[in-house]
Amino acid sequence: MKFTETPLAGAYVIDIEPHADERGFFARTVSTEGFAEHGLGASFVQQSISFNVLKGTLRGLHFQAAPHEEDKLVRVTRGAIFDVIVDLRKNEPTLGKWFGVELSAVNHRQLYIPKGFAHGFQTLDDNSEVLYAMTVPYAPGFARGVRWDDPEIGVEWPLPHSVIGARDLELPTMAESKLA
Repeated sequence: MKFTETPLAGAYVIDIEPHADERGFFARTVSTEGFAEHGLGASFVQQSISFNVLKGTLRGLHFQAAPHEEDKLVRVTRGAIFDVIVDLRKNEPTLGKWFGVELSAVNHRQLYIPKGFAHGFQTLDDNSEVLYAMTVPYAPGFARGVRWDDPEIGVEWPLPHSVIGARDLELPTMAESKLA
């Protein structure tokens, strides 16, 4: 696996290194040893999928509050997404900054998201499926988020949104949630 640190410290784009033959290819997507070499946890205790029917579907920006903060590893098993993270760590110079990367079933990229980040995505294809691995079980009472269109964050989503959930439309801005 090839680990490339993003401009937001602690978050990595991870490219697999496929070993191909006439059958197709084989590649590692998680290696405790490889992750540890980069100071990353790889003790994933839960996996979830998000299936999205329409291109332009927007989800996020979500996170879990303390003490249920989680590291996430995100990859796409069908279709493509524009995956976005926002740094919510108060003592970091990148507080409120965002990073986005295309993840797809074709490029096999993954995004490692450490604790202290909000996460969201927009589908670039119809029928896109996203696989999440998390280091902490989901705790509904600690689910939080910030608005996908918060002008102070300024995420540049690639498409007009086709679908966005009611819960996401009601999320506060960073300033309203006192995260900034």
